[in-house]
Amino acid sequence: MEVQSSWDRWKGALLRPSTWLLIALLGLITFLQYAGEIHHPSYLTDLNERLGLTRYTLERILYLVPIIWAAAIFGFKGGATAAFVALAGMLPRAIIISEHPEDALVETIAVFVVGNLAAYSVESLRKERRRRAELEEAHRKLEAQLRVIEENERRLAALNKTSEVISQSLELDEVLESAMTSVQEVMGVEAVRIYIKDDAEGVLRLAAHRGVSDNFVEGVQVIRIGEGFNGQVAISGEPMYVEDASEDPRLTREVVRKENIRSQIIVPMTAKGKVVGTLAAAMHTYRRFLPQEVELLTAIANQIGVAVDNARLYREQKTVAEALRVSEQRYRGLFENAHDAIWVHDLDDRVIAANEACVRLTGYTPSELEGLKVGDLISKDTLPMAKKIEERLLRGEAPGSMAEVKIVKRDGSEAIVQLACSVVSGDGRLTAFQNIARDVTLERRMQENLRHLVRQITRAQEEERKRIAQELHDDTVQALVVHARQIEDLGSRLDSLPKEETARSLEKLYEEASAIMQGVQRMSQDLRPAALDRLGLLPALEWLASRTAKYSGIDVQMKVIGTERRLPDEAEVVLFRITQEALRNVWKHANATAAEVIVSFDQDRTQVTIKDNGQGFELPPMVSDLPRSGKLGLAGMQERAELLGGTLSISSEPGKGTTVTAELPV
Repeated sequence: MEVQSSWDRWKGALLRPSTWLLIALLGLITFLQYAGEIHHPSYLTDLNERLGLTRYTLERILYLVPIIWAAAIFGFKGGATAAFVALAGMLPRAIIISEHPEDALVETIAVFVVGNLAAYSVESLRKERRRRAELEEAHRKLEAQLRVIEENERRLAALNKTSEVISQSLELDEVLESAMTSVQEVMGVEAVRIYIKDDAEGVLRLAAHRGVSDNFVEGVQVIRIGEGFNGQVAISGEPMYVEDASEDPRLTREVVRKENIRSQIIVPMTAKGKVVGTLAAAMHTYRRFLPQEVELLTAIANQIGVAVDNARLYREQKTVAEALRVSEQRYRGLFENAHDAIWVHDLDDRVIAANEACVRLTGYTPSELEGLKVGDLISKDTLPMAKKIEERLLRGEAPGSMAEVKIVKRDGSEAIVQLACSVVSGDGRLTAFQNIARDVTLERRMQENLRHLVRQITRAQEEERKRIAQELHDDTVQALVVHARQIEDLGSRLDSLPKEETARSLEKLYEEASAIMQGVQRMSQDLRPAALDRLGLLPALEWLASRTAKYSGIDVQMKVIGTERRLPDEAEVVLFRITQEALRNVWKHANATAAEVIVSFDQDRTQVTIKDNGQGFELPPMVSDLPRSGKLGLAGMQERAELLGGTLSISSEPGKGTTVTAELPV
């Protein structure tokens, strides 16, 4: 390995041009040593005589040049090698050829010794320079480290000062004022602006400023997230340096140019890993912010972000505490004086509090209610419904609509109530459930009676419609067919009548009869589509969709989800009539170009949804107010759905179309 390394060094030396120049120079000087016919100029000869030098002393001295050169290039070893080569070149002449061998030998040895001394001196000088360079490099590194230490100390002092200043208060305005003072002192800037992010509105709001005019403040009071320099930093979460704001193409507001703001640095304020605002430090003249300054300002901004978040939490905590105090007072009054039954049970399903209305509803005394199991208060057949609401609340989900359950009274009788459930928390954890029950027993009995009555009326109406449709089909249409055949027979006796007159009369009569027949058929379909009785709901809806598309020009599509099945007659009729009314509204009032009918079959429910892309309308606060708004058809849809225990929901906004959804428990 060592031999290979030595060979590599020699190989590298031989490839260098300076090596061959040295060899050539040594060869040239040696040539001069042995070229007897070459004569020195007269002035050199005179110089040699005055100095007492021999004929070839000058050539021997010339050997010092390549020796020193070799030492300068290759170090002491290179110089010593050149000295030995020179010695080898001088010895034959000094010993064998020279007329004064003693003097020549002395000169030869002197050149050899002086050459080695010169090579050693050059090597020492090189080492000294190298050591000096290393010392200078170490000195530079030490100074750089000292500067880093000093900069870190300065940054740490600035951060400590900023932290100390902004932590003296939890009031947001005081925190921001202290923060701006600290930024101006540490960064030496002329203007400071602090924006706080409003996630709800998607904007940055100017919360504090210093060093800018009132006109400028008015022009940059609110900035959309993503707009301008600060808006982009709020999205990216990265610092932004603006060399000249007035000339920057990213500038979005002319007021910045009028303010004559030049260089500025904008950094994000973060708390808990989220951007909560931005901090902008600006100058009215050009200034190049160093990377260390950007890092320092970023660290300060993060401290301000945490302080802003703490101030916000403090403000929210004060608001919540006050609201909680007021709420507790109101809750106590509502709890005691409410007309609805209210009870609270713990996680073990035992009642721990109940109001007077609950005592009246259940027949239990307050002491009997306390400790009573919820399973003894709610009937076993409806208890799972109440438990589902509790399970949703435990998962952190919305409870959904109120459950309708049965309460078992002390005497064993039952009352139907609408039950709403919510959680009661303490120290950040769920401790109990609060239940509000409204007695709807009488209402449900009346609704059931009414539902039964209306169902009978609806069935009678549909039977009557079926009868009328049958009569129209059997009588009127058949009569018209006979009439048409008579006209055809009359047309066969054209020879006995003027042809033109007879043809015109027959054609007119035939067209009138055909029109009457088509009108009667359409009337029959409107009263009750034949497909609804023979094939079921889906074919009837498909016929209705195609018929609406044909007569209105609206693109009506139909989609079926789930496994198709036949429904009870009254359910199919209700869903068909609701769809018929909804499509009629799309045609007459929506100004729509497309509509869609979606039929969804679930395990125990069927849903029909009608959507359009029309002009929509503004819904009243309650669906029951639809008749007052002139929406009688929609109100009729709701009544039809509720008669069968179903629901009807309507969503619409001006310019965004309308969606009607009917759902029946079949």
